[in-house]
Amino acid sequence: MYTWRKVIQYVSLCALVMLCCMVASSSNHEAPGPKHASFLIKNAFVVKIPKDAKTTRIWFAVPQEDAYSRITDFKVESNEPVTYNWDSWRNKVGYLEVDGTTTPEAHITETFALTREEMRNRIDPKATRPLTDAERQALARYLQPTTYVIINDQIKALAQQITGGETNPVLAARKIYDWTLQNIDYWVKYPDHLKASSTGSTDYCLRTKTGNCTDFHSLFASLAMAAGIPTRMVYGSLLKPTLDGVPVDASYHCWIQFYAPNLGWLPLDVSLANIYGKEFPLTDANKKLVELTTATGYKGFDPSKIDYYFGNLDDRRVVWSIGRDLMMQPPQDDGPVNSFPKMYVEVDGKQSTDWTRELTYKSLTPDPDR
Repeated sequence: MYTWRKVIQYVSLCALVMLCCMVASSSNHEAPGPKHASFLIKNAFVVKIPKDAKTTRIWFAVPQEDAYSRITDFKVESNEPVTYNWDSWRNKVGYLEVDGTTTPEAHITETFALTREEMRNRIDPKATRPLTDAERQALARYLQPTTYVIINDQIKALAQQITGGETNPVLAARKIYDWTLQNIDYWVKYPDHLKASSTGSTDYCLRTKTGNCTDFHSLFASLAMAAGIPTRMVYGSLLKPTLDGVPVDASYHCWIQFYAPNLGWLPLDVSLANIYGKEFPLTDANKKLVELTTATGYKGFDPSKIDYYFGNLDDRRVVWSIGRDLMMQPPQDDGPVNSFPKMYVEVDGKQSTDWTRELTYKSLTPDPDR
């Protein structure tokens, strides 16, 4: 039978043990574990329906779960019935159809809770090896070019020059990552004379030596695939602290996953490494753009981000889709969808861009260090 004195002695002993464990833990200098962040997210679309339209078809991105994220309480409100299908890259996609001209606008609002873990990897090149023929065949779709992610003789020669014929996928990918980081500049750093393409283009990025995240990663993907490294592009949104609770479009962000045998799919974000890892002057013209381009806020030159963004990703992200040149279900009429971070609309079989999107999120785990 327990007495209060015994209970107090037991609690005191537990407290002493916990204190000793905390002291021991702090003395061994182990790196902290991955960060976690939780958000409430609202993603709202308004699609204009032309007066003479017979049929308007709408496909919209929904959040994708992976090993590092959990989606709960997902709901969609719309003035038209919504169904869900899978596109050609196995992304889950929302779909609705508006017949006739009785509805001037289609409204779609999705809400959900997201908990995401920071992606942390200690990549050991010795743990992997070149792909076998069977692996190359199984991963063939991730070695194929798309409309704007090209592989031609120029790309093949440049990939060979950069990698020096390296066949280890981690070492070769790192060489391409470092080359891209050093030779391309994110357009937001010098917005007075640098611009991004409208499509996310290997050719544009290589020719102009600038671009946005999709231009950067299109070029990386082309060079990596030319070197025999399977890649896939991930489209999402950065949940920036500066826009917490602010109803804006918030644009999108993309990053890369490349495949290495025995290690699996590994992430990288060379465009953000370029923001943090190359010095440039902060001016009135670029300050706001640079801040909004980052995931955790820009605090100046930080070369540690170069290694970090090769294999690691911060936790303030949501994934909308994977892949380029997507075919939807039911299939669209106006050709493959270049990328799918928001929505795709066709009016009577032709693509329409007469729609708006507003993304609002609220962080449930504020970090005072951010």
